Amino acid sequence: MSGLLINYNQAAVNSYNALDQTNSSLTSIVGQLSSGLQIQTAADNPAGYVICQYLQEEGNGYTQAISNTQNAVSVLQTAQGALGQEAAILQTMNSLATQAANGGTQSSQTLAANQAEFASLQSELTQIADSTNFAGASLLNGSYTNQTFQVGPYNQASDQMSISIAATDASSLGVGTSISIGTATGAAAAMTAVQTAISTVASEAASVGGTQNELTAMAANLTTAQENIQSAYANLVDVNVASATTQFTQLQILEQGGVSVLAQAQQLPGLAAKLL
Repeated sequence: MSGLLINYNQAAVNSYNALDQTNSSLTSIVGQLSSGLQIQTAADNPAGYVICQYLQEEGNGYTQAISNTQNAVSVLQTAQGALGQEAAILQTMNSLATQAANGGTQSSQTLAANQAEFASLQSELTQIADSTNFAGASLLNGSYTNQTFQVGPYNQASDQMSISIAATDASSLGVGTSISIGTATGAAAAMTAVQTAISTVASEAASVGGTQNELTAMAANLTTAQENIQSAYANLVDVNVASATTQFTQLQILEQGGVSVLAQAQQLPGLAAKLL
């Protein structure tokens, strides 16, 4: 339909529709620039919204997995420190036993003194094993077995690690109260027992240290994965300020032009009336 009409103004309707679309787009761009996000709701980009929720879930999972892994490292560091103290005590016990075994130079008084110190060190070994804990969990008394750490974002075997630490109290190490250096013969037997205990503690410390190194490397890998996920999420969700600003400027010009055109179009029925 063409021509000048009084009851129906096609030009004004078209101008209004175009202006309404421009205003809607401008509102969207303003929202993006003010929030910094190009996907604020599922209506903005349904497929993109699903992907960004998945990426956010994965990113959050990696963040917590890194924290879990670092906590596991802290547990092993605590155990490692205590094992180091126990190793030093056992070395002292070995020296005392070796000294006491040299019966030709030992008196009953020196043997008794050595035995008293040896017994004190036995008690200290057990005290360390019983008191070493992390967040209330005992580490060296034999109860820390098959403890699971969630070191990944998903419930799967590759994202979990089980850790056990053997008991290292005096009795478990074979150097409990049944071992004595009160006699040269007993001291000789104690040497064998203590040296075996030294080997046991060294092996346990090596195992703990190896697991600690594994967890440290795992934390580094998790951090890299987290950074990649965060980058992908930002590329999908964050607004491109330069592009959005350009669109904002264009839409402002279109809106101003649309208002002007609509004002002109609304005057067309008046022109038709002048023909009467």
